[in-house]
Amino acid sequence: MNTKPVIEFRPSPWTTTRLELWTYYLFYVGNNGLSGFNFGPSQFQNLLFLAGYDPTTGPGTACGANGCVLPYLGKIRDINSIVLFTNGISFAMQAALLLVIGAWADYGRWRPNVTIFFTLVSVGVSFAWLGVEHPSQWRAGAALYVLGLLSYQCSLTFWTAAFPGLAHDLLEVQACENKVQNGDKSPEEHLRFHSLARNRISNISFAVCSAGEVVILAVMVGILKGLHSDASTENNTKAFSVLIAFSGAVWLIFALPWFFFEKRRPGLDLPLGTSLLTIGFKQLYAAFRECMRLKETFMYLAFYFLMQVSSIVLSCCCSTLCLGRGDVLNTTVTVIATLQNSVVSYSTMDLTLLLIVGTVAQGLGIYLFWLVQKRYKISTKSVGSILILLSLIFLLPQVLTMWGLVGVHTEKFGFKHVWENWAYQVFYGLMVCPWYAYSQTMISEVSPLRQMFLFFALFSVVGKTSAFIGPLASSAIITASGNNDNMPSSVFPQITCDDL
Repeated sequence: MNTKPVIEFRPSPWTTTRLELWTYYLFYVGNNGLSGFNFGPSQFQNLLFLAGYDPTTGPGTACGANGCVLPYLGKIRDINSIVLFTNGISFAMQAALLLVIGAWADYGRWRPNVTIFFTLVSVGVSFAWLGVEHPSQWRAGAALYVLGLLSYQCSLTFWTAAFPGLAHDLLEVQACENKVQNGDKSPEEHLRFHSLARNRISNISFAVCSAGEVVILAVMVGILKGLHSDASTENNTKAFSVLIAFSGAVWLIFALPWFFFEKRRPGLDLPLGTSLLTIGFKQLYAAFRECMRLKETFMYLAFYFLMQVSSIVLSCCCSTLCLGRGDVLNTTVTVIATLQNSVVSYSTMDLTLLLIVGTVAQGLGIYLFWLVQKRYKISTKSVGSILILLSLIFLLPQVLTMWGLVGVHTEKFGFKHVWENWAYQVFYGLMVCPWYAYSQTMISEVSPLRQMFLFFALFSVVGKTSAFIGPLASSAIITASGNNDNMPSSVFPQITCDDL
């Protein structure tokens, strides 16, 4: 695939300062996913487990070795199936919402308001969890889970889409562009320099987030000690909500500098005869038409989508662990996290320690790949290809999928023991997170700068497509197999729309 970066030579009255750049980095320290993507889903599953009952003895009995079920949307479902089904609904809502509002941020000077709005909603949801601490409130937990995941992902999408503009307005990039205009440097040299600038901002933001998140998690360990979270089930459940609220408070503190210091770079003017209610649909049509002209952009989105779908089909035909590489922060994390929560018996302390290990590995993995890229001036496409090649050589997705499949027939392993989750956290951080970082840099290089938010929304929608297919299919597999969380492909052909 020939992916040539789309670099626009246009003068800019803005210059990205060190202050603006670091407030961008710090925002990601707050928007680390601990509230909406980690502890929120864990608390939801914890409430389901405490409210559920043993399917062999009926309502009124505690969950046991025979499983844990609850009535949900017209069916008696395993609680893991409920989590995956709800997750799929959330991602489907995200895809629909991004299709409508994806173009909004490209118009006028108020586009930072999109990020601000979803951030404030996420923080509000985080504090709302303080009122959900009893198993009988699991339905309220479902609503907060969906809303928290929705607002977190939208905030992350529009924050991420700001980094190409920051890179374009770096003083050194502007100086390099002037040299091209004066004939002192070739356009190809500028393309390579600009590409490295984008990668630097993207990768350093991940590394700074990882370092900050480790500190936050260390503070959380102290909070859990103070709350005596391991003393009782009630304390542990309360601790979940406290951690979520604390994550929200930290997010707000680290987000405020970005809200004030981000320069409101001018966007496009609304075309005549359009409004914010209609521009999303018109721009969606225009974006697909633009993709046909920008062959590299179209090819990359098509490749990204096909890679996810093929990975999901392959994985779902083997087990419920749908491990599409492009969908690593969606289906993969959700499915394995549901199993992980059960393995550690929803212990807030164990989950926090696992996150510390995964976050350290994530920071190391991304920063090491960036150092290699910086040292040898490797293109974004080449680094992404290297990551895919390493994955194919060592058959990492297939190994993980088969590892979960073996759990159908044995209790010795198959994501059923704590040590397996420790190993997965290390693998995920070192090998999977760098792929995610470089995939978003790639879409920034094949998209028009003045429509960057729209194309990032499209990129996110492509990811969300597999993100709701995977969990819904996984949920159906569990339900159709008699609530077996590791059921193999023998049940996959039996799944119908009624099972969903």
